Amino acid sequence: MPKPARAASTESPESGGRLAEDSPASVAAMVAALEEDIVLGRLHPRERLIEEELILRFRASRHAIRQALAELDRMGIVARIPNRGALVRSYTRAEVEQLYALRELLETEAARLIPLPPPAQALAELKAVQTRHDAAVAAEDMAAIFRANLAFHRGLFGLCGNAFLADAIEAAAQRAHGIRFLALGGAEEREKARREHHAIIEAIGRRDRDGLIRLCRDHLPASKAAYLRAFGHR
Repeated sequence: MPKPARAASTESPESGGRLAEDSPASVAAMVAALEEDIVLGRLHPRERLIEEELILRFRASRHAIRQALAELDRMGIVARIPNRGALVRSYTRAEVEQLYALRELLETEAARLIPLPPPAQALAELKAVQTRHDAAVAAEDMAAIFRANLAFHRGLFGLCGNAFLADAIEAAAQRAHGIRFLALGGAEEREKARREHHAIIEAIGRRDRDGLIRLCRDHLPASKAAYLRAFGHR
């Protein structure tokens, strides 16, 4: 009877020690860390992601690193180019405009579908997520701001009742990760986003459909404008 395959956990000349296991959880952790680096501006548009450096950083095998880069490519925030490796994705002005037009279309449609009032438990959960976002903004904890912001929008658009639409919204938002970092970096912009989240919750509470749609539409452009000012000439 053949022996079961063992997860990769061997000595690596590249990392100088034992490798982390090539498990789905470890690959997911690498994806999350690199995603955060891109959103928070630690990695910039067109910056190369060098496999050897990532092997050392994560103490991972080359196979696991390539799995992580493939997932980031699927998410649309990294581009893998033959003979050049992986780079943080950059966007032309036309691509930014098209991506944000798609996001507006999807998110305003979801706002039209959210039941007013939504289930009390779902609204309570959205408010709890925003409390975490408030605390992260107050503490200037950039990673926590990013994660709480994701959770807020996932909870908000999850209220629409259409799982396929909610998934499409999240996929489009992921593609914008490399665009939003400039807006996230400014204290004024972070506070503005926080206030807008509260206004969205208040519109839901008032059963103000038109106001909710308008707020969801107006919540999008800050990161788009900041990116185009910095990189739109490319």
